[in-house]
Formats: sequence, C-alpha cells, structure tokens
Amino acid sequence: MKKSKKQLSSKEIFGQNLRRARRHKEVSQEDLALRSDLSRSYVSGVERGIRNVSIDNMDLLAQALGIPIRDLLDPDLFAYVDDKLD
Repeated sequence: MKKSKKQLSSKEIFGQNLRRARRHKEVSQEDLALRSDLSRSYVSGVERGIRNVSIDNMDLLAQALGIPIRDLLDPDLFAYVDDKLD
C-alpha cells in the first residue's frame, strides 16, 4: 500500500521551494539573507516552514534569487529537483 503524502501548507511549500531554488543557484543562507536584508536565522526558519513569512519578505527573498514569487509558491515547480537537496 502506498503512503499518501502529507498536504503541505503554503509556508511549507514556499520554504521548500526557496531552499531548492537557493541550492540550485548555489547561494548560501547567509548570502541570501544579506541580499534580502533579512537575518540568516529568519531565512532558515522560512526554509524549514516554521516562520509565518509576510508577503513583503517573500518578495524580498524571491527578488534576491531572481525568481518570480509565484514560482516559489508552486508546489510542483521544483518537484524535479533531486531529494538530495532537501
């Protein structure tokens, strides 16, 4: 019997996609934090899906990576990325 995947919240989807996009672009959390003028611990919390990130901060993070914000909210966009990045 297949295990059903847990339905992720929007903040978890955003966090996973942010992490995958950041790693794909070979940017450290610290560099992303500097580019977006946010703290590294905040970026870490967003990526882990434990921070309630505002739309303004979502935009800062997306701009810092050069990715449209809508892409970071798409649950299927980064599905092709190897799970080794997680």
